Amino acid sequence: MLVIAFLSLYPLPKLPELPGTDKTHHLVAYFFLALPSGLKKPNKWVLFICLFIIFGGVIEMIQPYVNRYGEWLDFFANTIGVIFGFFVGLILNNKLLSSY
Repeated sequence: MLVIAFLSLYPLPKLPELPGTDKTHHLVAYFFLALPSGLKKPNKWVLFICLFIIFGGVIEMIQPYVNRYGEWLDFFANTIGVIFGFFVGLILNNKLLSSY
């Protein structure tokens, strides 16, 4: 979460040139944020998913105040990344458990 917060809120004069689109970067970052929760599936997993989604929303709301742009589509990409990451973690967890 700290890495995502830093990369999302650090004021930049211009965004760096990276392969892929901005939305892809959001999706991948939040995918990897939620993946460990899917692998572990804590008792309050719904709370974790909600907190990750809220975290993404708060980041988007803060960005205009630090010389960045908050966008609804970024928030949507964050949310999709959280959901995909969690469910891929669940699938991997089930595959790992069933192989023992």
